[in-house]
Amino acid sequence: MSDSNAANGSGRAEGDGEDRVPGRGRRRFPDISSRAYEHPADRSALVALRKLSGFDTVFKALSGLLPERSLRLLFLSDSVRVSDRQFPHLHTMLLDACSILDLPKVPPMYVTQDPQPNAMCVGLDEPVIVVTTGLVELLDEEEMRAVVGHEVGHALSGHSVYRTILLFLTNFAVKIAWIPLGGIAVTAIVTALREWFRKSELSADRAGLLVGQDLQASLRGLMKLAGGNHLHEMNVDAFLAQAAEYEAGGDLRDSVLKIMNVLPRSHPFATVRAAELKRWAESRDFQRLMDGHYPRRAEDKDASVSDSFRESASHYAESVRNSKDPLMGLVRDIAGGANDLGSRLRDTFTGRSGAGRPKDGPPADGPRDEPRDEPRDEPRDGGPKG
Repeated sequence: MSDSNAANGSGRAEGDGEDRVPGRGRRRFPDISSRAYEHPADRSALVALRKLSGFDTVFKALSGLLPERSLRLLFLSDSVRVSDRQFPHLHTMLLDACSILDLPKVPPMYVTQDPQPNAMCVGLDEPVIVVTTGLVELLDEEEMRAVVGHEVGHALSGHSVYRTILLFLTNFAVKIAWIPLGGIAVTAIVTALREWFRKSELSADRAGLLVGQDLQASLRGLMKLAGGNHLHEMNVDAFLAQAAEYEAGGDLRDSVLKIMNVLPRSHPFATVRAAELKRWAESRDFQRLMDGHYPRRAEDKDASVSDSFRESASHYAESVRNSKDPLMGLVRDIAGGANDLGSRLRDTFTGRSGAGRPKDGPPADGPRDEPRDEPRDEPRDGGPKG
């Protein structure tokens, strides 16, 4: 399907025999790689995993050890499968999202009875999207479109495979936590996994924006997740101001409490997600992507692991530099002090002071001046002049 046809809401995708076109004029991204929207920390982990030869094949072979088949049967037997006959508006959104992100195969989607607003994408053999009735009832059409795009983004990134496996490994590790020092090891594993999960959620939020192409709808959806279905009582700008206050306010004690609060969570806080998404939407990277300049899936095999890790490290370094959080300010001060101390130690051990000047001596690379107030040496064969 050509980009122009998709943008005008006409055309048909090959492969599934169903209309898979955006419900309104929105840009499509043919052959888009998930690297285009992934958070740097998420992208570096995924690029490394994809480089492991046979990684997906081996882990999918473990599906018999996982409760995936049971989970699928549970959804099939006790949830409602989205189709053109059941929740047709969600079915249209799903086809729409898969068309925009050019996902080759439309994943099955279920609505399950649960008043808690939630959505997930799990599965090894193929991803399965599940949304709760609480979420369907909470969001309007455009907000829900962003959520469906969020879950399709998880599917395109392969998060469903890695998340299912890593959750299994985490649960397995918990069962052996009685082994000496096992508790410490499990805590370290769980902490690392949750940090990656949180970054993968930021990636999927970006995918949701690419699908909905309505920043205000994405922000409203996150605001509703925090405050419920009282939109007339809430304001997006005030919600973003909360995020700025959270990120900058308080002292070192508050910084530590923020860390303690987020550690057990698999998702970032709603205000943080909103602020992160708005920053990305205003970035040059997003504008270039919307203009059609993005990495393609065909290039994924050539993606450099080292480059991805450098981008991730650079992102964290920039976050520390730009953060208004008191703890991050202390980290900057300590790092600056360490650099100063390192420079002084280097100068001491190399005999240099300042910029390349030997300590108590002339410039290292410049001409030596004659001493001004010291007597000149006499000839070897003569005595001192009287």
